[in-house]
Amino acid sequence: MSVKIRLQRHGKKGKPFYWVVAADARSKRDGKYLEKIGTYNPNTNPATIDLNLDSAVKWLHNGAQPTDTARAILSYKGALLKHHLDGGIRKGALTQEQADAKLSAWLDAKAGKVDAKKDGLTKAQADAKAKAFKAEQEVNAKRLAAAAQAEADAIAAETPAVEEEVAEVEAEATTEEAPAAEENNETTEA
Repeated sequence: MSVKIRLQRHGKKGKPFYWVVAADARSKRDGKYLEKIGTYNPNTNPATIDLNLDSAVKWLHNGAQPTDTARAILSYKGALLKHHLDGGIRKGALTQEQADAKLSAWLDAKAGKVDAKKDGLTKAQADAKAKAFKAEQEVNAKRLAAAAQAEADAIAAETPAVEEEVAEVEAEATTEEAPAAEENNETTEA
């Protein structure tokens, strides 16, 4: 029986979520498996990978062949390096302490790279948000200035009309007052 380390799809349409499993090569993609080794979520940035390193290395020692994507995941998490270092221990080229030191140094360097990427993404997202907020403030300021200008133009357009109306009302008032004054003069004379 040949064993493959491969991905088993879960999740919903458009949002895949994978289990990393050791399965018989003849079983279906999402069918029966021998052991679940970890999970892989490509929907996050960077992708979230949770892998049982010892179990993966055990299956590699037993001859399991990873698929291309599974090989990339195992390499990313250091399972292939650990398998390689274990081969060196078996041949006598390394001691267990040396292999553990190399693996821990590699894992620390990898964790530093991942943290740097997460920090860079967080900073880029914050910068984009600040830039969008600044652009929105500029648009709002222009919109308020345009509204104030339109209001001022409307007031300026209404002012001559109001002045004309006031002049007409005053003219009517003076014409009405003149006959009233003449009537008052006539009544006082009589």
